Amino acid sequence: MSTGAYRAVEFIKANIRLDDTVTKASTEDSKKVVEICTRYAQAGMFNIFLVVFFSTLGFAFLDSYFFIGYLISIALFGLYQAIFMANAGGAWDNAKKIVETELKAKGTDLHAATVVGDTVGDPFKDTSSVALNPIIKFTTLFGLLAVELAVHMTEQRGTTLGHALSAAFLLVSAFFVHRSFYGMRIQDGGGHGHASPVTAPTGGAKTD
Repeated sequence: MSTGAYRAVEFIKANIRLDDTVTKASTEDSKKVVEICTRYAQAGMFNIFLVVFFSTLGFAFLDSYFFIGYLISIALFGLYQAIFMANAGGAWDNAKKIVETELKAKGTDLHAATVVGDTVGDPFKDTSSVALNPIIKFTTLFGLLAVELAVHMTEQRGTTLGHALSAAFLLVSAFFVHRSFYGMRIQDGGGHGHASPVTAPTGGAKTD
């Protein structure tokens, strides 16, 4: 997401004049900013889904009892992470409202700081925290099916095949973990990793 935000800022600096109070940003430019953020968000979600998918398969085929610990850790971590995100996002949102309504400090540096905080707070409380619920549910339901298949395969063919599949699934999961954390990072010199480039509309400067 930081890469997507960086690309959006690059596009805004190149194509939208924020200091011009007369000429406002066009609808086309605004849609392009949303498109940039959406594209990088979708790429990030794709990586995270594959990490969860292959990790669940890997731990299910590794050992059924180990997989129980994996499910418990996912549930506990997801629960407390969701509570943290909801509370933190709500705190940022309330801070902005307090500055606007009670302190009457709109247009000040304090208000600008709370707006920046709320920019993070809104997705924290409205999307990220809520998204952990389907992740936990998917991991649990899909994992139970996978571990049943793994137990049946172990009974039929022994543990060697199950462990080999587990190693393969965990390697694929590690690849997408690396891709999520490092493949989309902003590189030195303004370049970036494996994320697809985003170009500006015709006549504008490119964001890469």
